[in-house]
Amino acid sequence: MAAVATASGQQQSDSCFSAPDSGQHFQFQNWTIKADQAKKAEFIRTAEKLKNQLVNIEKDKNGHLYSKKSDFRVEYSTLEELEHKMTNNRKAEKAKIQQQLAKIHNNVKRLQRQLKDVKPTPEFVEKLREMMEEAENAINGFKEEQRLIYEELMKEEKTATNELSALQKKIDTWALGSSAIERVFKLPSGKVPVDKTPQNHLPEEVIEFERFLQQTGGRQGGWDDYDHQHFLKVWTKHKGKPSYIEEALEYLSGRTKEDIQQHETWYQEFLILEERKKESIEKWKIKKQQKKQEILKQKSEEMLKTENLQHKSAQKQKAEEERKKQQVAVEAWKRHKEIEFAMKQASRLKEEEEREKKQQKERQRQFQLKLLLEKYTRQKEEQEALQRLEKEKREEAEREERKRIAAEEISKFQERDLHKLELKILEKQAKEEEKLEKEKRLAKLREKVEVHVTRDPSRLYKPTKGWEERTKEIGPTDMQPLLQIPHRAIPTWRQGL
Repeated sequence: MAAVATASGQQQSDSCFSAPDSGQHFQFQNWTIKADQAKKAEFIRTAEKLKNQLVNIEKDKNGHLYSKKSDFRVEYSTLEELEHKMTNNRKAEKAKIQQQLAKIHNNVKRLQRQLKDVKPTPEFVEKLREMMEEAENAINGFKEEQRLIYEELMKEEKTATNELSALQKKIDTWALGSSAIERVFKLPSGKVPVDKTPQNHLPEEVIEFERFLQQTGGRQGGWDDYDHQHFLKVWTKHKGKPSYIEEALEYLSGRTKEDIQQHETWYQEFLILEERKKESIEKWKIKKQQKKQEILKQKSEEMLKTENLQHKSAQKQKAEEERKKQQVAVEAWKRHKEIEFAMKQASRLKEEEEREKKQQKERQRQFQLKLLLEKYTRQKEEQEALQRLEKEKREEAEREERKRIAAEEISKFQERDLHKLELKILEKQAKEEEKLEKEKRLAKLREKVEVHVTRDPSRLYKPTKGWEERTKEIGPTDMQPLLQIPHRAIPTWRQGL
């Protein structure tokens, strides 16, 4: 839609230009085209220059590093393989980027061809919208992919810069330390005065550190490597606390407590002097860098002065021409803005009219919907009233039916209760009759088994039959003497004990 509006607006603006305005607009377009061409030419020249520099650097690198006559050919072979691999990766990435750019270029060209023949139909507008979305998605995807690649490259560049800085610091430290040691040890050891060390070339802290090492027996304080390494291990383990001496004596059998304490004092002084040496080297490097920057700044200022003198007149002339071109461009831009403002006003009025028409149609539609809703509401109310009447009639009939059923059920219940009552009365009479019959049978039985006994009070004083049996005399019995008393059996293993 935006592309169609832009194209139609451009056609209207072209038709509104008069003959002199169209000429000025054409001049402005020519000027912008020339400026773009100049920028492109400058960019191409810069690219060619960088390309030539890259070719020269490649030649120097291949001649020094990858030459077959080089003594370090074996060491540099790994670097050469890595470079070939990275070159192939760059070529593959370049081909991929060219394919993506070609795809974006084809999409844009196809969209431009469609815009040359604009048709005010919904199908055409939808087709244009799809083409624009496809081109925009391709461009955005390409931009996002390149942004991620550039971020990764920036991280790698930062890591490489930090590593190079650390290596440069190590190399500078080695250079300073080796030069100082060489200068000190070139002189006779017994005739070197302390004040005649090369103070003009080395910082004072470096000289003091080297003097300390020379006087105290090197970087191990006169100890051998085995004792010094065990001392450092134990001292670091206890973080310099006095408790480390006992454990150190176990490792260092040939050393006394005083030797270890003296070595600790020497090591602490060694650390302090070494830290001062590092700080002085950093300061020396900063001063050296500042001097280099001052020299470069002076040279750049001189070059700028000469260039300013050479280009001063050319810049004045160029500024005058630029001012005239800008004035023409500003006037053309103002006319273009006025025409664009008029077109916007016309389009805004048209949009307001269309909006008013849409609102009128919407109000009519809402009014019709309101009438339909009222009609539907009335019909629904009438239906609900009829349903209520039918429901009331149905409920009244149900109540009458329930009353009739209840009356029938009550009469049935009454009959059932009367029948049960009659049964209970009959059952009660039967039980009473059965009870009378039972009493009659018992009376007859009592008459049959009745016993008549005479009373004898003297019977209470007579002995019973049992007592008489006990008091009878017992005659003699055949009794024999007891000759053997039975005992339990004795086991065989106890017999004879």
